[in-house]
Amino acid sequence: MQPRNMVKPVVGIIGNAHLVNNEYPVQAVGVANIDAVADLTGAIPLVVPALPRIGAIADLIEACDGFLFTGGRPNVHPSHYGHEPTEKHGAFDPDRDAVTLPLIRECVARGVPVFGICRGFQEFNVAFGGTLHPEIREIPGRMNHRMPPDGTLEEKFEHRHLVSLTEDGAFHHVLGAREVLVNSLHGQGILDRGGRIVIEGYAPDATPEAIVVEAAPGFAMAVQWHPEWNAANDPVSRPLFQAFGAAVAGHARHSAAA
Repeated sequence: MQPRNMVKPVVGIIGNAHLVNNEYPVQAVGVANIDAVADLTGAIPLVVPALPRIGAIADLIEACDGFLFTGGRPNVHPSHYGHEPTEKHGAFDPDRDAVTLPLIRECVARGVPVFGICRGFQEFNVAFGGTLHPEIREIPGRMNHRMPPDGTLEEKFEHRHLVSLTEDGAFHHVLGAREVLVNSLHGQGILDRGGRIVIEGYAPDATPEAIVVEAAPGFAMAVQWHPEWNAANDPVSRPLFQAFGAAVAGHARHSAAA
């Protein structure tokens, strides 16, 4: 068996509850997430069931060198940010909430690299005390960011709007640009910013799209769009996953040397 410091690092990809044939429960991860990690980070992708009974947060952190918090159809339950659930909030996944919210906080505290996508972006905000709006398209002046109802997957994931990034921010340094073109497939969005959340990117309608965790000792970045789609060929997605991978590799080396 190879020593731990000679094998590839491991990225835990948070799963989502799903029913096969509307009756058989599974934990699922989109292949695009797996491909993005495998092709661009230099790490082994490992599907992490979003089930709190499978093990303690500390055990998950021991098993993985970084985590990707994926998108998902169910939303964070509004009780986690002091709001009452409504029909507009849609479906919920309380098991995922029970895993991801404490996992994000503990990873940030320990310097374990974390990258959030769509729901993962919203989980970052809630984990640090922020709130969400169930239908940002209903806020005056906002556009409809939801997935187009018709068309092929390629059409649904195509680029739809620009994101303006903070000068000299973490995203600016990773992407080498102040403005990037992204897709858009979400209904919810940040309402109140979490206490340690720094918004570094906005859509043209002022919807927050890119965030970092303030004073995080490790990589802690999240985006509201879906960079996993066609990641290897996208000029925005590729450097994001590569930067995440570099952070994961560095954390793995540090852990092996400790």
